[in-house]
Parts: sequence; structure tokens; C-alpha cells
Amino acid sequence: MKILVIDIGGSNIKILATGQEERIKIPSGSDFSPEEMIPLVKEQASHWEYDVVSMGFPGIVKNNNILTEPINLGHGWETYDFEGAFGRPIKIINDAAMQALGSYEGKKMLFMGLGTGLGTAMVVNNTIIPMEAAHLPYRKKTFEAYLGKSYFYKNGIKKWEKHVNRCVEHFFRAFQPDEIVLGGGNSKHLSKVPEGCRLGTNKNAFKGGFRLWEEDIKF
Repeated sequence: MKILVIDIGGSNIKILATGQEERIKIPSGSDFSPEEMIPLVKEQASHWEYDVVSMGFPGIVKNNNILTEPINLGHGWETYDFEGAFGRPIKIINDAAMQALGSYEGKKMLFMGLGTGLGTAMVVNNTIIPMEAAHLPYRKKTFEAYLGKSYFYKNGIKKWEKHVNRCVEHFFRAFQPDEIVLGGGNSKHLSKVPEGCRLGTNKNAFKGGFRLWEEDIKF
């Protein structure tokens, strides 16, 4: 079975298919809609063979259905018929959950995606557990308010990294994972990886998209 993986972000859509070496990036943006995305993805993937599709979406997804419109994209995602548009079976999960699955090496793992916002998910015994821990209260706002891109650029790396370390401590106590994987584009700016953590990579989103069709994966 050949799989097309689509990783949707606020700045770019990234795609990769089974057997291909190089991912393709498609610019997105705050007004980007699924009606715009589908023909662009089909065009870029026209020389690739794929039987099914995996899609990581930056919002709440439940039972293969998108439940919320994305914050950093346009509208129309909740009601769009992606399976009909591709004419192939599709599995849709939260983008952090897809990267979490690609980062998973066993036991009980918590994933923290340090990007535009804070993406969170757990994988336990090959079962994906999407989370919205970023919106839990922290200090005067939420965890995402102190770990997201806007705080990073406004207050600097040192203050941002201090809050990353505090968040890691809180999440270890609250969720009791065996390890925490720190992924997302800003994880590379950490001067030191906190104890009990390891760094991930955005490439793991594609690995997760491929793994999503394995029989022992539950989500």
C-alpha cells in the first residue's frame, strides 16, 4: 500500500509519498482554504502513486472528523469532503498527534510541539491520545501563551526556555510519561534538553503519517 502524507501548517503544507525521497512544500497562509489546497496537492503529487491518504491537521480531530476551524488558516475545513476530493480512503488526525506517532519508540510517551503554538499528544502502547494541554491555565494565561512563537520572539530565547523547562516539570507530574519528546520548529533553539526528554524532528510527521495505516495503531 502506498501512502500520501499531508502535513498542514499555517505557513506551509508539506507532502510526501511512499518511496519518495524529497518532501514538497506548498505555501499556505491565514486565508488558505481546503478548496485551494486540494488542487495544489494533486498537482504536486501528480507523478506519485498512492492508494490512501494521511492528513495531519492543526486543530481538533475526532473519529476522523475535523471539529474546529484552524486558527492560522482560512475557513471551510470542518465541512470539507476530503475523501471525496481525493477519491481515496483518508485518515485525519491532529498534526501534533501525527508527529507524536512518528516520534514514538515504545512505552508511554508525551509529545510537545514547540512551534507557532504548543501541540500536545500522547502515545501509549501504540494508541494515539490527542490532547489540548496547551490551553490549560499557566501563570496568568495558558501554557501556549508562554511557549508559543509570539512569546519566543517578543521575550527572547532565555525567558522562553525557562518556561519550557517549567512546563516539562508540570507535564511530568500531571501525565506521568516515561519520556517527553520535544518537537516543532523551535525545539532546535533549546540550549539544553531537559532531563527525561529527547528532541524530535518535523520529519517525524511523515513517519507518523505512514505508520497511521499499520494495523496495530489505534487512534
